[in-house]
Amino acid sequence: MRILNRTGMKFHHPDAVKVLKSHGIFVNPEGIAYFTEEQIMKYVKMAPEYVYFGAADPVYSVKIGGNKVLNAPSMGATHIMEKDGAVRPATVEDFVKMIKLFEQNENYHINGGMPCQPENVPEEWSTLLMYYLALRHSQKAVWAGSGNYEQMEAVIRMCCARFGLSEEMLRKDPHVLCMINTNTPLQLDVNMTETMFTMLKYGQPCGIAAAAMAGTTSPVTLAGTIAIANAEVIATIALAQMYAPGSPVIYGSQSANADMSTCAIAIGSPEGALCYKYCAEMARFYGIPSRAGGALTDAKSLNAQAGYESMMTYHSCHQNGINVIFQSAGMMESYLSVSYEKMIVDFEIIDAVNRFDRDIEINEETIPEDVIDEVGPGGQFLMEEHTFEYCKKESMLPNISVRGPKQEAAKIFDRNIEKRLNQLLDSYQQPEIDKEVLEKMRAVMLEKGIDASYISMLDEL
Repeated sequence: MRILNRTGMKFHHPDAVKVLKSHGIFVNPEGIAYFTEEQIMKYVKMAPEYVYFGAADPVYSVKIGGNKVLNAPSMGATHIMEKDGAVRPATVEDFVKMIKLFEQNENYHINGGMPCQPENVPEEWSTLLMYYLALRHSQKAVWAGSGNYEQMEAVIRMCCARFGLSEEMLRKDPHVLCMINTNTPLQLDVNMTETMFTMLKYGQPCGIAAAAMAGTTSPVTLAGTIAIANAEVIATIALAQMYAPGSPVIYGSQSANADMSTCAIAIGSPEGALCYKYCAEMARFYGIPSRAGGALTDAKSLNAQAGYESMMTYHSCHQNGINVIFQSAGMMESYLSVSYEKMIVDFEIIDAVNRFDRDIEINEETIPEDVIDEVGPGGQFLMEEHTFEYCKKESMLPNISVRGPKQEAAKIFDRNIEKRLNQLLDSYQQPEIDKEVLEKMRAVMLEKGIDASYISMLDEL
């Protein structure tokens, strides 16, 4: 509160400044706003405790908040890391392949966004085009990227066309979520402001997150980093509530530390894991759902470092109750690339963490004294009916881990990853969408000057 009162936060968009001033917030000529604690808390308290987000298949519609933990895809990487560690630019074909993989994983109710940033997509319409592809290939709750007013208005129209909703119906039944990122230290830029204001105009939820780097863009001490990130997030939440009182928002953090020997961000660090822990804690303090994540690593290949860092960061989110864990699978080398093989490994990490945090159940069935009496000293439990009844639901059955007698473990592990990857892709079935609905969705893109042949290429993927 003292940071926002004394240092303030800079809002680059004149529309944001206008909203702040109209609600009695002092903003200096440079766009730096200064808040009192009373002003901040008045508006933060308007944010609802839960966020609803609908899907094409109602089974996947989500209610974000409380003790529920959900997974969401990776986002933002511009490159694909191959099995041998080589990297190449991401393509639109990679984007669709990743959407299919997340679609086939039962641990996901949320799909879409930007699991990779393809190079062969027009930048000025990338959010709209990727949202269209995600809607084509997913029945889950699909979130969208960010953009200016024009692109985000087109996203809203695309959403209405896909789900057969009027704008008024969409306000009552949200179907698209967007992520809003602050610029540490203490700024909110033009693009993110236009994304947020467009979404809130139509009653759609926004996740508001800081991505501070302790030692470069924020104080090197974690307490200082968490304080400055918190200031950014709650100031932006307050702005959101001024613009649209009661609007659904999510409190987020993608903060970590900078490696002091290179100044590069260290996303797989224990310090990042601690930032996620306290993101959950602060969100609970304000009574707002949380987002952070996920299975993150700075490793340059799929190695032991990639495994232990991803397990640590993902488990921190899950165990501490982050409501939506973004970046939950596939991310490599400090957000720069995404790996299909790493995605499969992270899917297994999610299964393992789910099992660990489920803990154990204690009752007369799980401590079967009658079976223990019957087997007695020196017996075996393998052939007992109790074992048959509980073996699949008590223990996690891994898809890729190598167990049992010693063998060529490295080769078998690699083969298991490839086998699981192909299983998920082979079992994928594209959702059926009415032709009239598809024509309405295509019309949104055609009206924005996107070439019909390019749209046809997307449809053939």
